Amino acid sequence: MIEKKQSLESFWMPFTANRVFKKNPRLFERSSGMYYYTPDGREILDMVAGLWCCNAGHSHPKIVEAIQTQAAKMDYSPAFGFGHRAAFEVADMLTAITPESMNHVFFTNSGSESVDTALKIALAYQKERGQPSRTRLIGRERGYHGVGFGGISVGGIPYNRKQFSNSMIPGVDHLPHTHLLNLNAYSRGLPEHGIELADELENILTLHDPSNVAAVIVEPIAGSAGVLVPPRGYLKRLREICDKHDILLIFDEVITGFGRLGDNFAAQAFDVIPDIMTSAKGLTSGSVPMGAVFVRDEIYQEFMSKPGTAIELFHGYTYSAHPLAVAACKATQQVYADEGLFQRAAEMAPIFEDALHSLKGEPNVIDIRNYGLMGAVEFAAHEGQPGVRGAELIQKSFESGLMVRVTGDTIAFSPPLILEESHIQQAVETFRTVLRAHN
Repeated sequence: MIEKKQSLESFWMPFTANRVFKKNPRLFERSSGMYYYTPDGREILDMVAGLWCCNAGHSHPKIVEAIQTQAAKMDYSPAFGFGHRAAFEVADMLTAITPESMNHVFFTNSGSESVDTALKIALAYQKERGQPSRTRLIGRERGYHGVGFGGISVGGIPYNRKQFSNSMIPGVDHLPHTHLLNLNAYSRGLPEHGIELADELENILTLHDPSNVAAVIVEPIAGSAGVLVPPRGYLKRLREICDKHDILLIFDEVITGFGRLGDNFAAQAFDVIPDIMTSAKGLTSGSVPMGAVFVRDEIYQEFMSKPGTAIELFHGYTYSAHPLAVAACKATQQVYADEGLFQRAAEMAPIFEDALHSLKGEPNVIDIRNYGLMGAVEFAAHEGQPGVRGAELIQKSFESGLMVRVTGDTIAFSPPLILEESHIQQAVETFRTVLRAHN
C-alpha cells in the first residue's frame, strides 16, 4: 500500500468553495444528539440537522444498532429480480404514513435520484396511458431538485444550471418563484400575498398546450433557495389547475418529509395531495443514503394492468433497497413513532418562530420567515458583493459554536426534531451575538 501524507487536497468537495475552505477548514470528528464535535473537542450546536436530514438527532443508538446488526447479517441484496423481506416490510411501514392514496414506493439512494425517478415515472405513465405527446415538464424558479440532469433541468437555481446550460433536458418551463419580499417580509407561517402566482401556470399551459405537459414539480417549501414558504392557498391552486388539465403534480418532499413541518409530509400539513412525492434525507435520519418515491395507486396500476411478463418500468439502481439503508430506515421510522418526534416538531414550532423573529431589527436583517421547524433570516448584501455576508456569517457562527446553513445572503435553520427550548435560545442568542459583533 502506498502511503500518502494526509492533506485536504485529494477530496474535491461538493457545493464548496474548495480553495477557501481548505485555507480555513470546518472539520467534525464525531456527533451526538444535537451536537457535532471538532477534532480539538469544541462543541458545535447543529441547527441544520446535518443537511436538513438528521431529524432524529445524531448517532441515535437504536439506529446505530440496527445498522450494525444488519451489516453482520447480510451486507447486500440485489433488487433486480430478487429481494429481501425487510425491504417489503419497510415499504409497508412507509406507505402507512403517506397520504391515503399513495400505497406504492420505489426506492432510490438520494434526493437527486428520487427526483429523476419521479420525472421518469411521470413521463412513462403518460405513455402507458396512451398520451405520448405529454412530454413537457414544468418546474419553478429558485426550485432545487437535486443535481441529476432531470433535477437541474426542472430546477430553478441559476448557478446550479450555469455550467450545464447546453446539456439539460428539453421541453422544460418554469413557474415564477413566490418570494415577494416587498409584500411578505417578516411573515409568520404562510405569507398572505402571492396566490395569484399559481395562476401563471395557466399562462404556461396556454403557451405549450396542456395536452403536451406531463407534470409540474415544486417543493412545498423551497428549502435550498432559502426557506421560501408558499403563499396561503398557492399549493391548492396548483392542484386545481393540474386537475383541470389532467397533469400530474409532483411534490419534492426531500426536505419537508418526515416531520419537518410537524406532520408526516407537507402534503398532509397543507392538505394538498400530489400524484407523486419524492423523499430522502429524513427517511433514514441521514444515517445511510436512501431515497424513496411514492406514487398514487392509479399510477402504479397503470403499469401493472398490461398483460404479459415483461418488466413494467426499465429503471432502477444497484443499491435500491440496500439492506443497510432499509435497516436504518426501519429503525428511524420506529424512533420517530416511539419518541413522538413529529408531534414534538409541531409543539416546538411556535417557540422556534418567536425566537427566530426576535432577530428582527438586528444589523442588516431584511426578512425573517418560517414554517414548522424551517426558518430563514435574510440579510442585505454587501454592496456589489452578493453572498459575501452570508459566507462571513456561517464562518463566524461556526467559530462561536453554532452550525447554520447559508444560501447567498440568507441563513437557514432546520434543527433536529429532538431539540429543546434551551437549544433554540442558545442558537438564537449565539447568532444575535455574531450579528452584532460582525455587522
